[in-house]
Amino acid sequence: MRAIVLTEHGGPDVIQYEEVPRPEPGSGEVLVHLRASALNRLDLWVREGWPGLNLHFPHILGADGAGDVARLGENVHDFSIGDRVVIDANIGCGACGACLAGNDNLCEDWNLLGETIAGTLAEYISVPARNLLAIPDTIDYGHAAAASLIFLTAWHSLITRGNLQAGESVLVVGASGGVNTASIQIAKFAGATVYVVGSNTQKLALAESLGADTLIDRSKEARWDKAIWLATNQRGVDVIVNNVGAGTMPLSLRAAAKGGRILTVGNTGNPIYEIDHRYLFAKHLSIIGSTMSPIEDFRTVMGLIFRGKLKVVIDRRYPLQATADALQRLEAGEQLGKIVIDIPT
Repeated sequence: MRAIVLTEHGGPDVIQYEEVPRPEPGSGEVLVHLRASALNRLDLWVREGWPGLNLHFPHILGADGAGDVARLGENVHDFSIGDRVVIDANIGCGACGACLAGNDNLCEDWNLLGETIAGTLAEYISVPARNLLAIPDTIDYGHAAAASLIFLTAWHSLITRGNLQAGESVLVVGASGGVNTASIQIAKFAGATVYVVGSNTQKLALAESLGADTLIDRSKEARWDKAIWLATNQRGVDVIVNNVGAGTMPLSLRAAAKGGRILTVGNTGNPIYEIDHRYLFAKHLSIIGSTMSPIEDFRTVMGLIFRGKLKVVIDRRYPLQATADALQRLEAGEQLGKIVIDIPT
């Protein structure tokens, strides 16, 4: 089969479109003939590598995926050949205490497709049957794939971990990234008032189209924490979605209301920053980390996608062989929403 692989870490030139062996499904697994994938910043980080990331090369990138069931492993009874499915990239072992309790994202032997094990930028992938969800005929493969990782991440962070309630206020730091566009919609769906900080008018226009109530252009308002303070009558916001890290966390601490929660699922900026802990105790703040979601959260939020209650924003679509070009667009920060990779049949 053809796939997008790394044979070493590095810059854009290490991305290869090559022939690799097709996987075979083991017991409890399903071989999926992928029809679409989508990009995440994770793909750039894995390409570059980091201390402690020990991959088996050649390594296949990609966490998002949707396609058709091609073959069933032993002891799989819930799917049939040809079923249209979307993949939950969060792979638990299914046997440890966390998995048995329904917290598979806390698994003792946790893996993420495309990060620690072979991913979805390929013609085929074998995954546990429990990580598959049937998709309606009305849902495009690309939309299902592009929604999967960002919406499960945003839902688990805001709703499950953050306990967002109707009537609260939410600040999303960033206007056009995948998790941020999902967070805006989920916050509105939950009945919250949504503030968004973005880097330019085009990205803020996208946020507004998704339901954001108040827009702040950080190119004009460098101290956007002050802008939030004024916009909320010197109260601050109840919940802040901050996946940037360095440079924005100090501002988030100041923009939060008393008793506020600051949610983070990653760091598109530098992960190392200082915290003025006076804000934490004086304002009774909580900083809440979250990674992926349990399978039940995945099924819940994808059900909302299928019913049209939430929608994934698609920036552009590229064929599998042009993934290197798509990654360059992602790395340049030019995208508005998700970049879909279409995989030939």
